[in-house]
Parts: sequence; C-alpha cells; structure tokens
Amino acid sequence: VVAYESGRPYTRWWWFASELDTLDVKYQLEWLKEQGFGGVEIAWIYPMHGDSTVKRVDWLSTEWSEAVAYAKRIADALGLGCDFTYGTLWPFNEVGLPDEDGSRGFYDSISPVNRTLTWEHPKKARILNHLDKEAFYRYASKMNTGLKDAYKGSKSGVFVDSWEVETRHMWTKGFGDKFKKRFGYAIEPFMDKLYQIGYEDVYYDYMSLISDYVLYEFYQPFTENANSQGAFSRSQCGGAPADLLSAFMLVDVPETEAILYEPNFGRIPASAAALTGKPIVSSETFTCLYGWNPWGGKGPYQGQEQVADMRLIADALFANGVNQIIWHGMPYNKKDDYSNYFYASVHVGPNAFFKNQLKDFNQYLTTVSNYMKKGKVYSDVALYLPLEDSWMGVEYPDSLQMPWVWGEYELRYVWAPDYLKGFQPLWVNNKVLTESCIVNNRMLYGEHDFSALVIDVEYLDLLSLRQVVRLAESGLPILMPRTPKQPGKNKSTEYTELLTKLLTLSNVSSVPTQILCESPLLEGQDLPEFWCRQDGKDLYIFFANPAAKKLKYP
Repeated sequence: VVAYESGRPYTRWWWFASELDTLDVKYQLEWLKEQGFGGVEIAWIYPMHGDSTVKRVDWLSTEWSEAVAYAKRIADALGLGCDFTYGTLWPFNEVGLPDEDGSRGFYDSISPVNRTLTWEHPKKARILNHLDKEAFYRYASKMNTGLKDAYKGSKSGVFVDSWEVETRHMWTKGFGDKFKKRFGYAIEPFMDKLYQIGYEDVYYDYMSLISDYVLYEFYQPFTENANSQGAFSRSQCGGAPADLLSAFMLVDVPETEAILYEPNFGRIPASAAALTGKPIVSSETFTCLYGWNPWGGKGPYQGQEQVADMRLIADALFANGVNQIIWHGMPYNKKDDYSNYFYASVHVGPNAFFKNQLKDFNQYLTTVSNYMKKGKVYSDVALYLPLEDSWMGVEYPDSLQMPWVWGEYELRYVWAPDYLKGFQPLWVNNKVLTESCIVNNRMLYGEHDFSALVIDVEYLDLLSLRQVVRLAESGLPILMPRTPKQPGKNKSTEYTELLTKLLTLSNVSSVPTQILCESPLLEGQDLPEFWCRQDGKDLYIFFANPAAKKLKYP
C-alpha cells in the first residue's frame, strides 16, 4: 500500500455538509503538509450543528464529484495520500434506498427509514443491508460513479468504519432456510429467546451463520469492489458480529481504533495483517480521548487536549501492532474561519490547542511507524482467539457494557494470558489452523512459523478440534490449560473421541513449562507492553511508556 510508505500520520477530514470552495480545500491540505501529515481520509457528514438550512452541494452530484476530485489532485501534487469514507457518515446508508436493499431485523417486514445524520440531513435514509452483497454492489455502483475521477492518480483507500448496524435479531432474506439446512432445525421459534440464559447454544449457531453472511456478503465484496476501481480497502471490522480475525484478513488494510476500543484490541487486526502478509495496520486514534458528549456538543476537555495523553494512546497502539496513525480528526473550515469544530476529540486544525507541539508529535509518530513497518512481525507462539467463548457468553456483564456495546462477540476485553508475558503471540482461528502445515514440529502459515499452539478456551468448535488433533498428531506442541467443551445445539460423539485422543498425546499438555520450552523474546519484572518486528537477523522492538499499559476508555 504505497499510500502509507512515508509513515506520516493521516487525519480523518470531516467535510460537514456545506458549499465547497477549492481555495479552502487547497489551504487546508497545504497546512496539513506543513504539520507533518501524510494524508487525509475525507468523511462526508451532516451540517454542523445539524442545521438543515445550510446550503450545500447535492450528494454525489457533479459539483460534489468535482470538489472531491480536486482535493485528490491537490493531495497528489503535495505528495499526500487521499482516502475516502465510502458514503455519508456510517454505516452505509442512502436516502431513497429501495426497501429490499435496506437492513432489517427478524421482526421488521421491511427496512425502517431511520437515519437522519447524513450529508442530506434532515432527510431520512435507510441503512444498507450488510448481509446482501447484491444490495452492496447496487449501492457501490452509485458511489463509484461519484468517485470516478477521484480514483485517478495515486491509489486511494476506501474506508468503512466500525460496525454500527443493529446486531440484535439481524435477519435477511433466505437466512431461515440456510440455517435449517446447516443445523437441521428451525431458528424462527427461538428468535424471541435468543439472548436469554439457557439458549446460548442456539445463539452460538445463529452467530455462526451471521458471521458467514458478514464475511462473504459484505467484507469480501467491499474489498473486491475497491480493488476493481484501482483502490484498496481499509476497514474497522470492530463491532461486526463475525469471526473478527477472518474479517480483518479479508481487507487490504485492517484498522483498529482508540480509545472507544481499548488498545489491546489492536492485536486482532495486527495478527490478521501479519498472517496474510499485509504491511499496514492502521488506527483511528484519539477518538473520545476524555469521554463523549452527544453530537453537536463539545466533548470533555475540548480545547485542552494534552499531547502527553495522546502519546500514551499512540504508544499503547504501537505496542499492539499498529504502524499507521489516523488522527481523529480535522473539520473542513474556510481559511481563517474556525466555526466548524471537531467535537469527538481531538480537534486538529490551525486553532488546535496543542498546535505548537503538533509537528514534533507527528514526527514522533512517523519515526515509530516507520520502524514498525520494517521486515515482518516477529512471533513464535500461536494463540487461539476465544471466538467460541464470546459467542457462548452472549452478553457482557453490566459493568462492561456501554451505550454502544453489549455483546461479547465484540472481543473487546481479550488479552493474552499472563504465562505468555515476554512472548509475542499472534491470534489464530479455525481458518489458520485448517490452512497450516507442520514442518519439523513447527506450524507454518504464510511467512510465519510457530513453535507451539496455545488453546486456552472454555469452548472449542468441532471443526477446530479436528484441526488441533491433526496438527498435534503431526508433531506440533500444544498447550491446553483447560479442557474445552463443544458449543452449539447439536452435540457429536466425535467430539469426545477426538478430545480423548488429543489429551493422550505426549506433545499436548496443560502445563505451560512443558510446552513453552523455548525462552520468551523478553524476560524481566513488570515488562512494559511491546511489539517486535524482524528484518533479516535484526529485531526492532518498540517499548511503550509503562504508563500506557492497559489503558481504558475514557
């Protein structure tokens, strides 16, 4: 992905719905270049303060397209990258979207029209059905027409934000028939009980099929469409009701975000990138650093943001595999007019509170990013991502829920176990196990080979257990501190047989010291978080500021 080779941070550039002036576009891009930024991601959103009387160019009109293409040409001339959010606000939506192309739940006869916070505010829009690739392609054809000239020049990324589609009772045409064919029973009688205690196995089956829809009806088509236009896909798969590691593996640039997601979540997209040989792991960074106020109001400590605090966030991200920072962010403004402000913190612009430190801080971010792009990710241990545990867990306890967070499927609070301190494990899943081979008792996948596989979970799917047995019988050392159970409604006698066979093998143990025979990369007391890259015989290790350990929102 040539666009990020400089390592300089990008910023999301919020174009509030308005009239667009080429002189203002040019001025802002020149200012960003002077401050050490490497590019922008243009995001088209509602009018500032939701003012429905604001004059604006029509969405996807010729005038709109010309302004976007102009921004891209100026960015190219300045040596800046230019990415595009693939729609107005997020998730993808459209005023006038046909009933059949809209997202709906099990209890909806048609898709509700309920989205107003878009470029066309206050008109109501439908959210796109993210479980139907044909609906996506119809939506994409309109976006591609509007961006046709903006795709020219240097390669741009098209971006999809974190999953903000309702996930409870998700449904799409044909889902019930597919479910019955796969699992042998009807899901419809259970839909009103899906999130209740005692129905976890049914919920697990439901999520297994929803995941396939999300992967192959949305993320895969999203990337294929971007590539067909000479662009690349960049995606925050966080929040998606899916096998998150597989989702991140399907996009060209996997992206995390902080601190609406804790930095540890970054290890999932970073693992996906490492396993698939993708060089860039980006992060929407500094979002809601001190908390959140509803849209239109300034966030906590707006205009008092501390670079020292941002440094801790950035360090924590780097120590979890990120190597490309995307500031969040900068509002579109006219020259010498600061009436638009970025309320989700941190506000970037000529009037930023920290403007005298911005250039130096960007240089720090650039320096670390470039070191964290050298060679390939170092890892010696594969660690199974507890996806099954999250689907069987259904809901987070109240203490971990937030207004926008309820389900364990998000995998927000997943950490490597303490006995792997000093190692740099990569998360793996059924896809990785299935496609791996064993050579000299090591597990090979892509350009990585692992000395051991750690399965520290409460639940393990039958398909994955089959692969674990295959790998173990081929000589791979496997650490299994807990004896897993089979998730899902349909139980199999094969599961018990395979588990019994696995636990009799000499290279399978519940004791870490019997399996993790090789020394960890780092040893010491109270190790800071770190990330390591291997370039030939050289290792580059980034140590985060110790105060960056286990940061939490806000």
